[in-house]
Amino acid sequence: MTTTLVTGAAGFIGAYTCRALRARGDAVVGLDNYNDYYDPQLKRDRVAALCPDVDIRTLDLTDRDGLAALFDELAPTRVVHLAAQAGVRYSLSNPHAYVDSNLIGFVNLLELCRHRGVQHLVYASSSSVYGDSATPPFSEDQRIDQPRSLYAATKAANELMAHTYAHLYGLRSTGLRFFTVYGPWGRPDMAPLLFSRAVLAGRAIDVFNHGKMRRDFTFIDDIVAGVLGALDHPPESDPPHRVFNLGNHTPVELEYFIDVIAQAAGKPVEKVYKPMQPGDMVETMADTSRAHAAFDFEPATAIETGLPQVVDWCRDYFGAAA
Repeated sequence: MTTTLVTGAAGFIGAYTCRALRARGDAVVGLDNYNDYYDPQLKRDRVAALCPDVDIRTLDLTDRDGLAALFDELAPTRVVHLAAQAGVRYSLSNPHAYVDSNLIGFVNLLELCRHRGVQHLVYASSSSVYGDSATPPFSEDQRIDQPRSLYAATKAANELMAHTYAHLYGLRSTGLRFFTVYGPWGRPDMAPLLFSRAVLAGRAIDVFNHGKMRRDFTFIDDIVAGVLGALDHPPESDPPHRVFNLGNHTPVELEYFIDVIAQAAGKPVEKVYKPMQPGDMVETMADTSRAHAAFDFEPATAIETGLPQVVDWCRDYFGAAA
């Protein structure tokens, strides 16, 4: 049986992806460096809950020798690259973390995929690449040369790097622009968990840009279905590189998003309105027609269904006081 290597396997999307691959009988091995961008214990608990039967190696993408040894051992035929230094705001104060992980780590991976004969590389991009130049709904044909953060710039660079390797070496690769992914076991630095924990604990919520923001919140199950769909449909184009939006294509007002959380928690919410933060985007909205045509991507989870699951998980995992 051929092996699929998943990087960032202890991360939010990574652990769910490992679970989905194993559930359908694929051989899968993961890697993660368990860094402390947020609590590593949450990552370990996530793995224990979602994919306890997956072999996940502790390894950093900047460790070229260690990564090469892993490829020699596993001989993976497919790679799902979800490891990255995430977060827009963190990139303002910790730029080198993004260069090391998202640029150096990515080229290390590209080189190994090229030299070890990997048949298909699927990698995570981001809706943040659209920056200031795009207008909703965001389509893959719009410009991505005006990013609002270093994080977004590294993700746009990943797309260019993958395209180059496809052009020069025929490395088949697919980039996935994720739109605000949420769900149980999600990242604690993102709004769904931050807001849910605050409401459960009776704390006020900081609402930036005075609430005049819209996000294309996409439930984790829909995202993972898109990851597997893309993985199973490698590009046949010349060069063999494609990019897809994976989003819910239904942007939600931030005010309503918070109200759904409050209703699920059964508690009132106090909102503290603040100005826009550097690096943030006012609105995101995915045009997913290309992914639908390529592998029948069709997100089905509304926030009225997904957010109560997040609130329930926060109550259970973090305790009644959240």
